[in-house]
Formats: sequence, structure tokens, C-alpha cells
Amino acid sequence: MGCALFLIAAQSAAHAQQASADTQAETVNEAETADIVVTGFRAALASSIAEKRTSDLIVESVSAEDIGKLPDNSIAEAIARLPGLTAQRLDGRAQVISIRGLSPDFSTTLLNGREQVTTGDNRGVEFDQYPSEVIGQVVVYKTPEAGLIGQGLSGTVDLRTIRPLAYGKRVIAGNLRGEKLSLGKLNAGSKNKGFRASGTYVDQFADDRIGIAIGVAHLESPTQIERFNAWGYPTVETAKPPYCLTAAGVCTGPNLAYADAAGNHVIGGAKPYVVSTNLKRTGVIGTVQWEPVNAFTMTVDGYYSKFKDTQILRGIEFPLWWGDPYPQGAVDNPRVILQPNVTASNGLITNGTYTGVKGVVRNDANQRKSDLYALGWNGVYDQDGWKIMGDVSYSDVKRKDMIVETYAGTGRRGFGAADTVSFRQTGKGFAFDTALDYADPNIIKLTSSQGWGSDVIPGGQDGYYNQPIVNDELAAFRGEVERELGSWLKSIQIGANFTKRTKSLSYNQYFLGLKANADDPTHTTSVTIPSEYLLAPTELAYLGIPGMVSYDPLKLLNSGIYNLNRNPNADVLSANWKVKEDVLTGYAKLNLDADLGIGTLTGNAGVQIVYTDQSSDGFAASGAPAFAANPISDGDKYTKALPSLNLSLRMPDDFIVRLGLAREMARPRLDDMRSSINFGYNPANAGNTDISFSPWGGSGGNAKLRPWIADAADISVEKYFGRQAYVSLAGFYKNLKTYIYNQNQVYDFTGFPVSSGPEPVLRQGVVTTPQNGDGGKIYGAEGSVSLPFSVVAEMLDGFGALGSLSYTKSKITPDPNNPSQPLPGLSKYVWNGTLFFEKWGLSARASIRHRSKFLGEVAGFGASRKMREAKGETILDAQIGYEFKDGPLEGLSILAQGTNLTDEPFITYEGDDSRRVIDYQRFGRRYLLGVSYRY
Repeated sequence: MGCALFLIAAQSAAHAQQASADTQAETVNEAETADIVVTGFRAALASSIAEKRTSDLIVESVSAEDIGKLPDNSIAEAIARLPGLTAQRLDGRAQVISIRGLSPDFSTTLLNGREQVTTGDNRGVEFDQYPSEVIGQVVVYKTPEAGLIGQGLSGTVDLRTIRPLAYGKRVIAGNLRGEKLSLGKLNAGSKNKGFRASGTYVDQFADDRIGIAIGVAHLESPTQIERFNAWGYPTVETAKPPYCLTAAGVCTGPNLAYADAAGNHVIGGAKPYVVSTNLKRTGVIGTVQWEPVNAFTMTVDGYYSKFKDTQILRGIEFPLWWGDPYPQGAVDNPRVILQPNVTASNGLITNGTYTGVKGVVRNDANQRKSDLYALGWNGVYDQDGWKIMGDVSYSDVKRKDMIVETYAGTGRRGFGAADTVSFRQTGKGFAFDTALDYADPNIIKLTSSQGWGSDVIPGGQDGYYNQPIVNDELAAFRGEVERELGSWLKSIQIGANFTKRTKSLSYNQYFLGLKANADDPTHTTSVTIPSEYLLAPTELAYLGIPGMVSYDPLKLLNSGIYNLNRNPNADVLSANWKVKEDVLTGYAKLNLDADLGIGTLTGNAGVQIVYTDQSSDGFAASGAPAFAANPISDGDKYTKALPSLNLSLRMPDDFIVRLGLAREMARPRLDDMRSSINFGYNPANAGNTDISFSPWGGSGGNAKLRPWIADAADISVEKYFGRQAYVSLAGFYKNLKTYIYNQNQVYDFTGFPVSSGPEPVLRQGVVTTPQNGDGGKIYGAEGSVSLPFSVVAEMLDGFGALGSLSYTKSKITPDPNNPSQPLPGLSKYVWNGTLFFEKWGLSARASIRHRSKFLGEVAGFGASRKMREAKGETILDAQIGYEFKDGPLEGLSILAQGTNLTDEPFITYEGDDSRRVIDYQRFGRRYLLGVSYRY
């Protein structure tokens, strides 16, 4: 009985794996038997085109040029060049993928056909977790089918590793590349050089009954970033609010100094940094295949990734319009003052001066560590028209972050010299001129310039320590039976999949307080930076600031100079959550293959029935500090039917017309599914009976949240010219039946504690939580082409081009309270192109990709995520290489690459004014030089 269960199949996983390997082997064999041997990039292109042509779904694909050699520097960059896809960069690396204008929340990523855990806070895969050297092929399904488990609403990305029996021959390959950054070393002790190395071994034994594939890839890659960041741009009014001018705290009228600036936006504060990162990642894959008899094949594969990303951030935070460095009662310069005679243009103050500024000198450090494991077993029995398949998989990731902030300045709030700061718009945000020397350790000391956190730490916090921890575990069991029917109904498949997933996010957050200040009864102590931790000053010339005091924040933290005071506030407790999902999917599918006279009709029709049992554990917390932190659990169960139809009419002369109709589903964000809420109670409203004036209120997640659902139609017309050329035009339409956004909902607070005052009349209040609301429409068109120039003229053999253009339009309102906000991740226009030459062992190509402006997801306070409008970007990469075809160096290749050659920045801005820059991140160029050897 147990053996029978293990033999029941996961056809989509196994079929996808087999198709990938068969396609690679077919391309290699064709290349070897053709008159002109096609290898490298052209062979990879032919393999990708073959995958697209033979599929009954609308797909895009990218294949490795050779063992361990995807045609780009990372998986995300390779995927981002496919039609209708684009990437968002994080720390200079393409990391998350948007498919057809929808954010990563709407897609799913598989490894060898299996759903995987993710290192991020939600479901979206961070692709830098997967080394490109261990991936043989990536297939993106734009239309779903009944046998595709874990499908997304926008698409499904399947990362595939090598299947050694299908590959069919022995190979030993190694790659080594060094890299250098154009921005140099922006922080003391940082690196501007790195390397990556990989090795792969594939072989077959026992008369090709046993096959193994082993791959190891290690990377140590630095990144340097010049980053401007603004707090925001408030509108200047004629006056600031009243402030106190006497020691007794008597408040006078407002300051009327702003008549010439009124009505204009002004920079309200800035937090610019130079950032130095160093990513270390080791990825290992292993596959063993065994075919004891012709009818049965068993595959065991595993993947392990060890990931460590360390960042040092140094800069000066300038609280400007919103700054308030002096306590009530101070008689000298009680407020930051925007001086008269500013320069304004079209509603923005472009030049001006603030006085009374107490800058916060920041030496911060971030560190992310994760260990990801994935293990799978697959068995296929295929004989006499019956195919029985089974698949068992398990994946797990543990991620621990460390986010450290340390502060310095001239003195605590109310003490120490204030600065006069002039600002000017530069097109990269704003630059500053200062009166103080921020590089002088005799002036700049460890302290709390602004008094932040003074409600917890007397005299204010001197830093902050945050340690988010993510645990994600997923186990899946799948079985399928397929029976050939021998007619235009080619076969029938029936299967089931059960997935059990648990993901949690917890926070340990502390205020850092200097021990010397805690021991001072007046809590006014600042501490000279110990000389053993001082480093060379950090240059901030791109901001107009010559330099700033620098020290090692991690060594300082570990020296014991600080007390760690746990953050007791309710918002920290309510940010913790655990979500559990048990998903049972049953499906049936008919595969079609009929001769219609004008062509052959292939495809499939089927349905998935998806039953979900979801639950969440968290906390209901209130207060600062929290007076209540009660455990809270909630959940829901539901069933969804997802029918699908995929038809491909294959006509003479390699014309193919495809049609896809489906109901599609994407599960909600996991943090939206948390049961935790942060609530408040106002005793002044205890006697109210009107829900609009209830004493209760708050915000949180929704453990009863249902998925995004869409009815989708896709059509594609394709024409193929041999193995390396095609042209395609596609259109799609998605009618979202529901969309998730924050809404005010009535919440029952029965049993919740009352902080103070009388018992309330009402036990109901309004809470803002994610809810399923009205959907909308998203539609678009995609065109793509691959053209070897030998089609035009034989003398151009070896030259070629490929490219795509996508247009996407949305009629979805993701935030009803802000109707003008665009759909997250949506770029209206996405295009890319590649020119290449490959012949006689020489290869060269240049690739460019562009996306128009979009709403991007970026890191906020405490590693939280927030949405910001991002400016469009155009990125150019190029490479040139040579492979020795014969002689003593046969099998050796050399390669030179350059990425982000246009030095394209990542820019976000406020509102609809691109001059109001929130983030301006410059990453510089990256150059790589390497060798590879294949035996």
C-alpha cells in the first residue's frame, strides 16, 4: 500500500522536469548533427524556442548556454528579459519579478515543479537566493492548466535543474569570475571586488540506468550605493504652530516667518547614506536518477542555500521642517526655523536655509542570514498506456535579520551646538551645506540629538536594535494517474496534491541606551566615541558634505557600552504572527490531439478543486507601553473551483494560434492573513452608543481573508522559422472578481481589557483590516521576436537579435481611499532587446531592458514594507567571450561582462512630482572577468 501511494504521481512536476531535460538534450543532439554546430547562446535560444513551440500553454523560457551558464548575471535578470516580465532592483540586484504588470504577490515560483518556501516576509520569491549557475532552465507559465499546482494569478515561474539521465552524457564544468565595482569603497573596511565560483558534475552509470548531477556555486559579491532619502515634503503654511518661549512653558502665538514660502512643498527631513554591502551565498544541488526497468524511473533531488548579506550604512539624518531639537521651556532657538528668502519653482522650494538643526550622525549595520533546504522524491511508472506518478517534497527556511542603528551628534536634545543647513535641489534629491564639522570626534559624540524614544529611555534612545526572525516550512504530497485513450481525446489525467505550510514572523526590538546616561540622574550625558572603534571619516561629497565621523557599530554594540531596553509598545507585539495553510487540490484534465484538416488541434481542458483550511495565531495588543497582549487565533475554510482550457491550433508552415481561458487564483499576502491587531481604547467615549464614536478602534490583519480571483483570457499568434527564429503577438485580459485592500470593519471587542475609566456601553468598534473588495480589469498586449540575421543574408550568419515590447493597462483601484494610486508593480510599458554575434568561438552581445514608472515595494522602518512611486529605468548590460574549440585549450572559455553600464539609478518620489525625490540610489557599474572549463 505504501509503495502504491509513493508511485501515485505529481505529473506537472515530473512532466515539467522531463520536458526541460528532453528539450536540452534535443538541442544538444541537433547541434551536434547539424552541418553547422550551434552552441552557446544560440543553442540556449533554440532550446527556449523549442519549449515555447511545443507547449500547449502560453509560456516563455530561458535556457542555460552551457552547464552552469544562464545568459545573464543572475536568474532574475535572465527572467526580466522575457516578454511581459520585468524586475525590481534591491541594493542594485534584480530581485523580485513582476509578470504582466502585477506585483510578485500575484505569482508563484516553483523549483522543479514544486512550490517552495520563501526567505521574504510573504510569498514572493527573492531570486538572489538561487544561484544562476545551478539552474538549467526557467519556464514562465502565463496561462494555467489543471495539473499545474501552486499556480499564480499573473503567472508561474518554474526553476529547473538538470536531469542527468535525460542529459545523456558525462560533463565536468567549472566557472570562476572576478568582479569590480565602479564606485570604489564608500565605507572604511568595505570591498569593491568580489568573485563567484561554481562546479558541476553530470554522469551516468550502469548502462545509463543511474544518473547523478552535482552542482556547487559560491559567491562573494559586494555592492556600493550612494543613497539620498527624504522624510517627505510638507506644504509650508504661513506659520508653524505655537511654541513655548519661557522656562515656565507659556506658549506664545505662531511664528509668522513663512509668508514668502507658504503654499510650496519643502524638504521636511533627510536620511542620506552611503551603503556598502557584501553578499555571501553558497548553493548546492544534487540529483540522483535510477531507472531499474524501462517502465519505472525514480528521482531524488535536493537543494541547499546558505545566504549572508551584511550592510554598513553611514550618513547624517537631518530633521528639518519636522525637527524639534529642544524641549518645551527652552528659551534659545526652540524650533528649527526655515529662513526667509527661499527660492521656489512650480510649488517646490528648491533652495533655502534651516537654522537650529540638530543632525543625527548614523553608523548603522544590517545583516541577513538564511538557510534554505529543499528535498524531493519523484517516481514515474509508464507502461501499456498507463502512467502513474508520485511526488513527495519538503522545503524549509530559517531567516534571521539584525538591524542596528547607532546615533551620534553634538549633544542630547536641548544641549550641544545646533547647525545651519542650506539645501539645494540637484536632480538626485537635495545636497546640503553645513556649518559644523561632522568628521570631528571632539564635536560629534554618542548621544540622542533628537530625544527619540524618551518615553522609554530617559534622555532619549541612543540607537535601536531589531531582530526579525522568519520561519517557513512546507511539505507536499502528490499523486496522479494518466491513461492514454488513443483518439482525439489523447489521454485523461486525475490527480491530487496536499500541501501543508506554516510561516511565522517574530520581532525582538530594543532601544539602545548608553549605560553612562542611564547612571546620570539628569540623563544628559553624551559619550566620546572610544578611539579603538573609530575609523577613517566617511566622505559624503555627493551630498555636499566633506565627511562624517565613522566607527564600527557592531563592535561598539558588542563592547557593552549600551543597555538593551526591550521595546514594550503594542505595535511591536502585534507585528508578530504565524499563519498555517492546509491546501488539498484535486484535479482532472483531458488532453487533446485532433487533426482538423487545416491543422492539428492540441491542448487540454480541466478543472482544479481547491480546498483551503487556513488559520493564524497572533496577539491583540494595546498601549505604549502595552498594557494588554492577549493571544488571539482565527481562521477560515473555503473551496474554490478553477476551470481551465488551453488550445493550440498548429497549422502548416509553423503557424500556431493559441487560446487560453481560465479562472485564476492567487493567495493573499501572509502578513495580511495575520490574526494580530493593535487596538486602542478611549475612555472619554465609554458612554457612546453610536459605532462611529465607539471608544474602541485599531488596525491589524484578517485571518479570514480570501484569495484574489480572476477570469482570464489569453490569445497568441506565433510564427516559427526553423529552430532559432520566431515572431509572436499576444493579448491578455483579466477580470479580477475581487481585490484585497484595507477597509474599515466592525470588530467585536468582547472580552478585551479596558485600559482605564468606566466600562464601555459598546463592545464593538471600527478596525482597519485587509478585506476582499471589488476587483477590476487588467489587460494588455505583448510582441516578441527572435531573428538570426542569416535569414536575411547568409553573410550575416552568427549575427542576430531578439526583443519584446509589452503594454499593460489597469482599471483596478487598489486603495479606495486613494483612487489615483496605481496598481503595485505595474509598468505601462516594458521593452527589452538583445543584439548578439556568435561564431568561430567568439561571442558578443549587448542587452537593454526598460520599464516605465511603477509603484514599487521598498523597505521601511523596522524592515517593514511600504509602497512608493518609482521612476522608469533603462538598464544596459554587455559581454564578450571566446571559447577554444580545439587544441590543448579545448573546452576553455573566457568571458568579460559589464552590468548597469548606463549607471541607472533607482528613484522613488512623492505624489506626482518627480522632483520630490524620496529615494535616489546610485549603484554604479559592475565589471566581471572570468573563465570556464568544460570537459
